[in-house]
Amino acid sequence: MRIFKYSIQSLFLCSLIFASISCKESSSSAISSEESDINTKQATPTNLATPDELYPELFVDVQMNQVFEDSKTFVDCTAKSSADEINKAYAGAKNNEGFDLSAFVNAHFDVPGSISSDFKTDTNRSAAEHVEALWPVLKRESDESKDGSTLIALPHPYIVPGGRFREVYYWDSYFTMLGLVESGEFELIENMLDNFAYLIKTVGHIPNGNRKYYKTRSQPPFFSQMVKLYADEKGDEMYAKYSDALLGEYDFWMDGKEIFYEDVAMDREGAEKHIVKTDVGLVNRYFDKGVTPRQESYREDYLQVQETKGGEKMYADLRAGAESGWDYTSRWFANGKDINTIQTTDIIPVDLNALLYGLEAIIVNHLDVDQVIKGDVMTSMQSRMDFMNKFMVAEDGTFADYNFVEGKQTEVKSLAMVYPLFFQMADKKQASSVVRSIKENFLKSGGVVTTLVNTGQQWDAPNGWAPLQWMTVKGLDNYGHKTLALDIANRWVAINEKVYKNTGKFVEKYNVEDMSLEAGGGEYPVQDGFGWSNGVYLAMKAYINSNEK
Repeated sequence: MRIFKYSIQSLFLCSLIFASISCKESSSSAISSEESDINTKQATPTNLATPDELYPELFVDVQMNQVFEDSKTFVDCTAKSSADEINKAYAGAKNNEGFDLSAFVNAHFDVPGSISSDFKTDTNRSAAEHVEALWPVLKRESDESKDGSTLIALPHPYIVPGGRFREVYYWDSYFTMLGLVESGEFELIENMLDNFAYLIKTVGHIPNGNRKYYKTRSQPPFFSQMVKLYADEKGDEMYAKYSDALLGEYDFWMDGKEIFYEDVAMDREGAEKHIVKTDVGLVNRYFDKGVTPRQESYREDYLQVQETKGGEKMYADLRAGAESGWDYTSRWFANGKDINTIQTTDIIPVDLNALLYGLEAIIVNHLDVDQVIKGDVMTSMQSRMDFMNKFMVAEDGTFADYNFVEGKQTEVKSLAMVYPLFFQMADKKQASSVVRSIKENFLKSGGVVTTLVNTGQQWDAPNGWAPLQWMTVKGLDNYGHKTLALDIANRWVAINEKVYKNTGKFVEKYNVEDMSLEAGGGEYPVQDGFGWSNGVYLAMKAYINSNEK
């Protein structure tokens, strides 16, 4: 694909969009009201310093020497004294004979435990009763800001996934909320929405999770779908309440678009932050502005980049892969097999652009915004549709990711293909092609498999994940393929109940190809808890019940 040059018509469109940028502040303030203000109950977080910034030498030594088996443990620790005091103590002690790094860390930091690890399953409960009993275990009350902690304190209660995931996670929360709806936990849903609105207002976006070390990236933008979920239950006034937050979310993902409309950048090729300039307009990619190892996976990232000499580009690709939520998958690999060929930032993903289309649809249809802004957003929606139809329809009629650097589709088939069906962007022929591929390739005994290749990565075969089961079922349902949707829903419920019966747990992911084996892959052991598995299970049960009456 060639990077486009502007025509006279394009320049005219640019002038309209550029005008919309200057209008946005007045429009946003015009829609602000007492209803749309979010009661944050606490001050804006001003100190987002991360462990590598606070303890530069100690941080590297702890992570590289594997003081903790899981690299995430140290960055979740809470310091018992100031960074200056800890750094001074470390400098004075590290060269002493018999110095014990692990003992030093335990003396100066409080080490966190796993969420729900001490929860005792009552095997007399049904799977659904077990999930209901877990909500209080996974619930966190409003946070108090604490010196020495990496937690970004949130003003309202929220649900964490469980296991090593001790904080709220962005895209997980949508699928968790599906279950909270079935449990009637509407106050908790609104609390979580208020927290996300607070993060958009104070941090500038919804981070991967409410940890300071996640501040450089987000996750798949499901906030608009959370608001829609709640509005479907409580009325369209919820769109007005979260209008500023929805527009703030959109600003984050479209940040930098102005550069493509400035004369000085007219011949610029490629991408700016999350935005990629293409023949048919602007589309999006996953992006993290950091170019160093992820702090929660510091040793793993550092060694990989050193081995491959991948440099800052590989760090950026690893971080962008984490923002995608699919960390990691053959979708992001140049050869479709090996993480050493990761190229996430070169790829325009089907799922991300469908999600942003969904956000844009809500802005256009439900928010009181200036007509110029609305026209700008509608133009962006059309660009996504045009790009998808021109560049992302594979030979078999399904949808594929697109490598804009190489100018071609990637070859990895994945369940990202169902996102255009979820957001009703596909025509009937395209939907039928997706249905055929799911039946022939993705449908397994325990549900639908994530991709068709087994690379050892957790977002590949043989694993199935709750969010992708839901996106598939609802996408198929949107196009009238209820029989297949119900089949998948029943298979997923069956594997959830089988694992629960055998282990007393709901887990993060499942082996859908062989229901006698556990899922695997990834940078950490399979986690139990588990927020989105719990939520999707209850939603699937409700879906089955409503369609089999």
